[in-house]
Amino acid sequence: MMDNYRDENRTDQKEQEVLLAKENPQPARYSATDEDKKKRSFGWFRPLLGGVIGGGLALGIYTFTPLGDHQTQDTSNPAPAQETSSVTAKQTSSDSGSSKSSSSSSANSSSISNMVEDISPAIVGITNLQKQQSSSDLFGFGSGSGSNSNSSGEDAETGSGSGVIFKKANGKAYIITNNHVVEGASSLKVSLYDGTDVTAKLVGRDSLTDLAVLEISDKHVTKTASFGSSSALRTGESVIAIGDPLGKDLSRTVTQGIVSGLNRTVSISTSAGESSINVIQTDAAINPGNSGGPLLNTDGKIIGINSMKISESDVEGIGFAIPSNDVKPIAEALLTKGHVERPYIGVSMIDLEQVPQNYQEGTLGLFGKQLNKGVYIREVAQGSPAAKAGLKAEDIIIGLKGKETDTGSELRNILYKNTKVGSTVDVKIIRNGKEMTKKMKLTQKEETPS
Repeated sequence: MMDNYRDENRTDQKEQEVLLAKENPQPARYSATDEDKKKRSFGWFRPLLGGVIGGGLALGIYTFTPLGDHQTQDTSNPAPAQETSSVTAKQTSSDSGSSKSSSSSSANSSSISNMVEDISPAIVGITNLQKQQSSSDLFGFGSGSGSNSNSSGEDAETGSGSGVIFKKANGKAYIITNNHVVEGASSLKVSLYDGTDVTAKLVGRDSLTDLAVLEISDKHVTKTASFGSSSALRTGESVIAIGDPLGKDLSRTVTQGIVSGLNRTVSISTSAGESSINVIQTDAAINPGNSGGPLLNTDGKIIGINSMKISESDVEGIGFAIPSNDVKPIAEALLTKGHVERPYIGVSMIDLEQVPQNYQEGTLGLFGKQLNKGVYIREVAQGSPAAKAGLKAEDIIIGLKGKETDTGSELRNILYKNTKVGSTVDVKIIRNGKEMTKKMKLTQKEETPS
């Protein structure tokens, strides 16, 4: 009875294996049978050959089927050894990529560190010193008007900023910085990389672009920085700011960020009146004291002069720099003449795209392609070239000297780079939806150093 039961059990087992083989076409596992024993008479070569072929097939199946992504091991099947090998290879590949990324990041960091180390001797701190007024009471003691007040006639620190040495010539070195860093100074002090403090001379300044040039002896100057092209910048490009935020205690602080935006137009209040300037937006940290310091690309070239930030409590990472392509001609003009001779038209303006569209259509009479392109005139100065040419408030300037002017930045670029004082130019405007051209003779509005 036991033998019959075993035979029946063996038959049932074989039937189950046949059924499983039909339902599951994966390679079946067999136990030793009489037929298997007969096949062993072929000697040691055949199982070795079968093992080699079987191993090759198993690897081929693993590579080209979903089993390759399956990481659960079956302890009854010897195949997982190959699977483990493949999984390990994937992990190694992933780790190798991570290693390469880490190596690349480390190399990039090292490159920036080398650049910062090389350019840092060209970065300076600037201290604005002004004479403090004091008065004497009935007993002859002086009483100052502020916390920095001293006896009459003495200079006291009223502010500080940063700058960058961009030129050496004839025993002199020249520093570019912001006008608001040096404005109103009775004397200026420059702190060099080696800790030396030297007195600086104001060569020239320009309020409308917020730029100024200082002169010092080149005795302790070992490095100058060069300008790069701001027109080659792209949004997302890495940039580095270096300067003295909050004064000398944090001198030559380095912050890194990206170019957050290009060709931004911001309005600033200056001693020469309201001005709109073209700027680079960056999220590199810019703080009080960074003004006048350089915004650098990863090659160490000056691509901007850090000038301002939005300092509202709920705003972070929005700073602005004057593009190098705008800085260079101003710096050269200040070096040669001490001031900027620029054509003057005499209008207060904003980009038309900043004017609500319903106002453009309903009040200004604009439509279709006229919308959002051009410069909206808010006010025309009396006696100015614009007034003499017949321009009025609420006119839209869409062209100057044959070139389109979609923004105030474009208008200024054409005016300052493509026209001359005394020349007469065509100004194309839109008034009440109709295009017309006016002729305007440009005059000069000159600003001299104070």
